[in-house]
Amino acid sequence: MSALRLSVLDQSPIRKGGTPADAVRETLELAQLCDRLGYHRYWLAEHHSSEALAGSTPEVLITRVAGLTGRMKIGSGGVMLPHYSALKVAENFRMLETLFPGRIDLGIGRAPGSDQRTMRVLAAGKPNWNDPSDYPVQVRDLVAWLHDALPDKHVATGITAQPVGGTAPDVWLLGSSDDSAALAAHFGLPFCFAHFINPDGGDGVTRAYRAHFRPSALHPEPKAMMAMGVMCAETDEEADLLSKSRELWAMRLRTQNEPGPFPPVEEALAAEKDPRTRAFMAAMRRRAVTGSPRTVRAGIEDHARRYEVEEIMLVTICFDFAKRKRSYELIAEAFGL
Repeated sequence: MSALRLSVLDQSPIRKGGTPADAVRETLELAQLCDRLGYHRYWLAEHHSSEALAGSTPEVLITRVAGLTGRMKIGSGGVMLPHYSALKVAENFRMLETLFPGRIDLGIGRAPGSDQRTMRVLAAGKPNWNDPSDYPVQVRDLVAWLHDALPDKHVATGITAQPVGGTAPDVWLLGSSDDSAALAAHFGLPFCFAHFINPDGGDGVTRAYRAHFRPSALHPEPKAMMAMGVMCAETDEEADLLSKSRELWAMRLRTQNEPGPFPPVEEALAAEKDPRTRAFMAAMRRRAVTGSPRTVRAGIEDHARRYEVEEIMLVTICFDFAKRKRSYELIAEAFGL
């Protein structure tokens, strides 16, 4: 395996007592830090009507993050394509590519990024929102519009996603199951598995993606990545403590309609006194690698081997923003970025 690339997925987390504006400012500060540290990509997530995650429009935030950084590739992780017209998404990202040529990634997914009620409002009356048969067509058309390559007999032939240019964003399919991997293999597109959402079976999914990949004009060979939760601190004990905020929040996400913003460690420690809560929080740990730089490096490298990937995207969330930044610094030092 060649040298492992490390990248960042930022969900713009909102801390209890903080504001969404604070979360966005922290995203901008973290992006500049990661650019200096040597991370390869910086992706911005899409979530709607959330009290915990402020990133609702990655295509807007990408513009600011790309303007504040100079080296990393900047992209969406991801745009939830069923909410939108494939043409409009192509126009947004063709404009971004024109502004920042060669630096833009377009990660797309089919999850709602919201609760069901918000999803229906976003759909704005679209009768077949998230129809399984629509998504592959959207993906096909999006790629065609990005490259000004709609087939002659397409119903939209002659419609152009401006501004047309000599380069186009890289399209990645994102997913936490084998559905998106199969679609990525079919279209000959890169694929990223969301281990931080589903820690089970992802290594098999990425291997199947490679086995069934159909070479395309854009990508003659498969290109796989995985995204995982990580919390790194000076010691295993400190990292374990910092992770409890995220674990309590993740537990609440799965047991309540709205878990609220990310709680402080003290609140997580108090909640952990309940044996059922403690067991649930411990189960959340499987979605992440947690520990000292040595522990985290070993965990990341183990996942890279099992998933057969040469790039891993790191998702780090804790209550203390300074500790969150320090986590990325320690990992960069551990890998010699």
